[in-house]
Amino acid sequence: MNVAPYFADDLPPTPGPAVCSDGDLNRLLVELDRYRRQSEWLVRINDLHARLAGALDLPSMVEAFSVWLMPSVEHNLLAYDNPVRGRRHLFCSCHGPDRRLVMALADELLPRLDGRGSEMCWVGDGVHVYCWQVPDHRGDGRLLLLRKGGPISAHESRCVSEGLEVLQEPLQRAVEYENLFEQARRDSLTGLANRRVFEERVDSLMDSARRHNRPLTLACMDLDYFKQVNDTLGHAEGDKVLRMVARSLDGMVRSSDLLVRLGGDEFQLLMPDTDIASAKILAGRLCSAVDALAVQAPGAPRLGVSIGLVQWRSGMSKEEWLQRADEALYQAKATGRAKAWAG
Repeated sequence: MNVAPYFADDLPPTPGPAVCSDGDLNRLLVELDRYRRQSEWLVRINDLHARLAGALDLPSMVEAFSVWLMPSVEHNLLAYDNPVRGRRHLFCSCHGPDRRLVMALADELLPRLDGRGSEMCWVGDGVHVYCWQVPDHRGDGRLLLLRKGGPISAHESRCVSEGLEVLQEPLQRAVEYENLFEQARRDSLTGLANRRVFEERVDSLMDSARRHNRPLTLACMDLDYFKQVNDTLGHAEGDKVLRMVARSLDGMVRSSDLLVRLGGDEFQLLMPDTDIASAKILAGRLCSAVDALAVQAPGAPRLGVSIGLVQWRSGMSKEEWLQRADEALYQAKATGRAKAWAG
């Protein structure tokens, strides 16, 4: 907005004293109070912009909004959930039994909320739950607010709604950023973690095993007779087989394990808190699972998987560990395939 400059000579003559009635004075005081409150709210909104500018990922953004909102609207938990995009983050400001209560309540309610409008969704055990819609171009996210004690007022509800108008666009950027970040860490064909994730996590897993004196075992896996599948059935069928194998392997490992596709028909599995004896048992099950897929190219044996196993030992470098696992895989191939070999 362009504002023309003015000078003292341009101003009209100063009027004489005016008589102000009590009614005029009251109206003036009301207007001044309204302007004061508007100015204070603009300062608060500018503060929210500044906080969100320093937050890139979804957890940081939800936390920044919760911290900003707290002086105006006290709450115990703030959660963002977008089932379409598979994104959810909860920020809880309380501790102990209260934390367990509100976290459990949020986990229970989020899958059942439609997120339409700004309304109280549930009241019980002294907890009031509210939900606001946070729409975007790929699905409706929702913001959940839980507060122990009394309900929020109409003024507090407006504070949340106006704050959401500021939060909405940065929140969408954060979700898009996480989507891109996840895509860069996932194998595009199978959906498994890729080599980059393995390189990021292997050192920290080795450090943890060293500090806590816990076992850590690596499995190098390579499919048997997969080349014949590609050569005789075509690459489209080969891709389908790789996806089948990935789903089968992924369904048998723990959430704490790290299963990655290195490329082609090669996979690696890092197993924390797993010694070589336990790894052998799992490897046998993985071999059976691939065999049960009953994939067979014409004129070739049935598809299988060979596995080389090595437990990490203190003093063993990452390079030595990987080399020994690769050698164990070679032994599994050389001694009959579709089996596990411990090195």
